[in-house]
Amino acid sequence: MKKNKTDSAILIVLIAGVFWSFGALVVRFIEDARSVPWQYLFFRGSTIFILINIYLFVKEGKSFTKNYKKIGASGIIGGISLGIAMICFIWSITHTTAAVTLLMLAAMPFMTAILGYIFLKEKVSRTTLTAIIIAAIGIIFMAFTSRQIGTLFGLAIGLLSSFGFSIFSVSLRWRKNTPTFTTVAVAGLFCASISLIVLAFNDTGFFTTFRNSSLSALHGTLVCSGMILYSIGAKHLPAADLTLLSLTEVLGGIFWVWLPILGINEIPTTNTIIGGTIITLALMYYSLNTKRNRRFIGLN
Repeated sequence: MKKNKTDSAILIVLIAGVFWSFGALVVRFIEDARSVPWQYLFFRGSTIFILINIYLFVKEGKSFTKNYKKIGASGIIGGISLGIAMICFIWSITHTTAAVTLLMLAAMPFMTAILGYIFLKEKVSRTTLTAIIIAAIGIIFMAFTSRQIGTLFGLAIGLLSSFGFSIFSVSLRWRKNTPTFTTVAVAGLFCASISLIVLAFNDTGFFTTFRNSSLSALHGTLVCSGMILYSIGAKHLPAADLTLLSLTEVLGGIFWVWLPILGINEIPTTNTIIGGTIITLALMYYSLNTKRNRRFIGLN
């Protein structure tokens, strides 16, 4: 019975990663993406907030509102950090290739390990330190070989997005009873609110084309669906296994935007492939050689 649960959990988490991996493809279908990031973020954040609360209502009934009273400082910090990460993800992927953005997000476990050491006094093993150094080499290689200013900007913002996700992860470990889903709902609300403020300040309408609005709602739905599936599967798997399985999100996202039949055909540069391979090897080494790894919740 235990083996059956483990096998089912592996499949569920893999499916969650596949859901998240389609996010990059959805963004690539935005019309005039660089001119409507805030409108896109408004609808995406609103969708995440609404769907998470609907899920909690179905699961817990009216009592789900009590989670907001339990959220505390850790939940607020985590929610705002996750919201910033969501914003940075869109800005990154609209200024560089999907491969560069997604590979920067693959550095999250290493950033989380460093932040855990600084703020939670969690020890960093030799395995973790080695993986961090290997991943850093890959990131530095990609940065130095990014000749276009836009690509370098997207890489830097992608790292900032990864940093935001890492703070979110550490905030959940700061207080173990922090309600995770409610924290994600706060992130969606923060994302939508900041977008609305920016649009109002610039006197810009928050409505975009029907296509863009639909894509942003679809993206938010993919995030929530993956989050729910991940939470179900994570109960029956070691955290180290979850980190390895999370590669489906990164590699899948790169594959979908490359697959010609889907209409994007975005081919990573040779330097991106080399740097990405180094980061991927670091992540695999980290997953296969540590038992203490706590996987980030990848909500991009």
